[in-house]
Amino acid sequence: MSELILRQPAGKFVDPATTRDGEPRAWVDLRELRTLWFNTGTLCNLTCKTCYIESSPSNDRLSWLAAAEVETFLDEALTLPVTPTTIGFTGGEPFMNPEFVAMLAAALERGFETLVLTNAMRPMMKCADAFAALHARYPGRVTVRVSMDHYTAELHERERGRRSFEPMLRGLRWLVETGVRVHVAGRTCWDQSEADLRRGYAALFAKLDLGVDALDPASLVLFPDMDASADVPEITTACWGILGVDPDAMMCASSRMVVKRRGADRPVVLACTLITDHAAFELGRNLTEAARSIALNHPHCARFCVLGGGSCSA
Repeated sequence: MSELILRQPAGKFVDPATTRDGEPRAWVDLRELRTLWFNTGTLCNLTCKTCYIESSPSNDRLSWLAAAEVETFLDEALTLPVTPTTIGFTGGEPFMNPEFVAMLAAALERGFETLVLTNAMRPMMKCADAFAALHARYPGRVTVRVSMDHYTAELHERERGRRSFEPMLRGLRWLVETGVRVHVAGRTCWDQSEADLRRGYAALFAKLDLGVDALDPASLVLFPDMDASADVPEITTACWGILGVDPDAMMCASSRMVVKRRGADRPVVLACTLITDHAAFELGRNLTEAARSIALNHPHCARFCVLGGGSCSA
C-alpha cells in the first residue's frame, strides 16, 4: 500500500509532525485497547479489485501467523491494566491459515469475545466441522463478519470475480443454520445512498431468512470507498473541531493489529488494520511498546477513518 502515498501530490503525508502546508498534523492517543486484531496472513482465495491490503492467492507479504505466536499476545493482553474485550481475526482469508482454528480456540479458551472476517467461501467450509465444534463449545462468543460487497451478484462479482456470489451465500446460510452470530460487510462505492443500500440488503436478507438486521450499522457494516487514485486532504489538529469528529472514535484509539512479515523471525504490532507497509505505523514487538500515540500520516487515515467514518472493529 506504500504506492498510495506516492499517488498523492508531492509533499503530502511526509512529515509526521506537520502537513505540507505547515499545519500541525493530527494524532490519536491509544485510550484503551478494546480490540486486538491478528492478521493471519495476506494469502486469500480471491483477488478483489480494491482489496484494502492487496490480498490474493499469491501475496504472502504477511506470512501465516502461528497459533503459538497468537497465544503469546493473548497472554500479554490478559496482563494489561484494561483487558481487550474482543479479539479480531482478519487476512487475507483467515480460514486459509492452517492454524487458524487453533488460534481461534486459544482466544475463546481465554475468555475473549471473537470477531472473524471472512468471505465465507471454500476455505471456511473446509473447516466447517472444527469451526462448528468450537461454536458449540463456546456459544455466542464468535461473530463472523461476511464480506458481501453488494446485495446483487453482478456488483459483488465486479469486485470479487466471477462465480463468487453463490458460494458466499452458501457459506452465509451455513453459518446461520449452525447458529453462529453473523454480520455482513458491504461497500458504499456503488452510487447509491446508504438508505437505498440498506433497503437492498434487507430485501435479500429477508428472502434468504438470514436474520441479519440491515438497518443496524453493526450487523451490516458499510465501508467507505477506498479509491487510491483520489487526492485526500491531510488531517490537522484543527480538523477535529471543524469536522466535528472525536479522535477517540478513530480505530487507532482502541485497536492494534499483530502481523508477521515475510521472512521475519517474529510478529510485530501495527497501529491499524489497513496500513501494513508504512514503517511509521509499526509500533514494536509487544502490546506494551505499541501503546503510544499515532500521527495520522497516511491517506487511509483521512480516506477511511476521519472523512469516511469507517472502522473495522465491532
